Formats: sequence, C-alpha cells, structure tokens
Amino acid sequence: RHPLATFFHLFFRVSAIVTYLFCDWFSNSFVACFVTILLLLSFDFWSVKNVTGRLLVGLRWWNQIDEDGKSHWVFEAKRVPTVAASTEAEAQIFWLGLIICPVIWTMFFFSTLFSLKLKWLALVIAGISLQTANLYGYIHCKLGGQKTISRVTSRLFGTTDVPKRQSRISEDGTEEHGKTGTR
Repeated sequence: RHPLATFFHLFFRVSAIVTYLFCDWFSNSFVACFVTILLLLSFDFWSVKNVTGRLLVGLRWWNQIDEDGKSHWVFEAKRVPTVAASTEAEAQIFWLGLIICPVIWTMFFFSTLFSLKLKWLALVIAGISLQTANLYGYIHCKLGGQKTISRVTSRLFGTTDVPKRQSRISEDGTEEHGKTGTR
C-alpha cells in the first residue's frame, strides 16, 4: 500500500552503504565522499523516524525537552492493527532494513579499525549511531506499554530504578508511551 515509503526506507540506507563501499572508485576526494555519505545517513534517519515508521508499521518516537530541561522520550503506537495501515511484507521490509543495516555498519567499524583506515572511523560511528538510534526507538515503540521493558533494562544495566513509563491516548486514536529521564 505504500510503495514509495518502502522504496525510500531502503533507498537512503542502501545508498549510504553502496557509496561507502565504492566511493573511492568515483571520487578521490575524501571530503566529498564523507559529506555525501553523511547526508545519505541523515536523510535516512529523518525519513525512517518521521515517515516510513509511521506509514509502514504505525510506530513513531521522539524526544521532548520540557521547561525544566528534562528529556522526555515519547513512543507512539497506533491502536489499530498495523496490517490495516500496511501490508505484512512492508512491515517485514521495514524491520529487516532497520536491523540489518546497523549490523553492516558495525562490520564496517571493525574492518575500518583493523585496516587502520582511521579517517573513515568518524563516519562509520555516525552511521552506527544514527541507525542504532532509530532501531532503539522503534523497539521501544513496538514493546510500548509492556512491563517487560523495565525488567529487561533493569537486568541489563543492573539497576532497579528504571524511570516509570507514561501512557496516554492522543486524539487521533494512537497510544503514546513515554519514558521520563534526564539528559
């Protein structure tokens, strides 16, 4: 139902990876390659966070800073089944792209580190950061109001003081889950 969103969900991700792999063939300028790949990663981050996640799986996340300077993460999931908003194939493409690309950038990190091409390290870390941030946000959206998130994160980090989740229903029928924490 959303072929254009599905295309752009993968286009910027795959373009950034292909450009990283073959940039030396087309240009001798490190700066031009760096900026091109960084722009593709940024376009990917924005489009996945703001458009394709909402259209393909009915999920959205964002961060708000209140007047006191506290950071509030808000995770939103549509109450209607996501199959009504998109097809199962689109959802699978969304999740596969969301999971596989950070793994590829992590492999690039180790290959860059072991081959001592340290000038590319900042770019690879930016790729990992942007793609992992989207993955983290959408995993929290998917698991939303379940109490297991608190238990998993408390076991993972060894703390029992995990911020409480907030949940509210917005006017358009979506359920919002927020985690309050400080920056």
